[in-house]
Amino acid sequence: MGSYERFGYGINLVELKETGAAIGMCGLVRRDSLDDADIGYAFLEQYWGNGYAMESVEAVLAHARETLRLGRIVAIVTPGNSSSISLLEKAGLTFERTIRLSDDDVDLKFFVSEAP
Repeated sequence: MGSYERFGYGINLVELKETGAAIGMCGLVRRDSLDDADIGYAFLEQYWGNGYAMESVEAVLAHARETLRLGRIVAIVTPGNSSSISLLEKAGLTFERTIRLSDDDVDLKFFVSEAP
């Protein structure tokens, strides 16, 4: 809730429309080590491969652009997570560079979406 109070955004619960069952989360995070809002998501494994992550990421990006008026949104992902890399690219984010969030962190792929 602190993120919503401080920045106007945060992580959202993702539920199935039909049953209301919680299946994951998706939203925007503000990290001290990044200059822009970072889109993130995680889903229970039994719901992978059904398009829920894509639908959620697209909805969060639309909200970020249309309501929050954010010009630049970023995402980070481990290099071996090919499913998330593919999803981010399909959602319109572009790989920019490899980064580390701290000196003792692992390398991460850094993706960017700029407002048109």
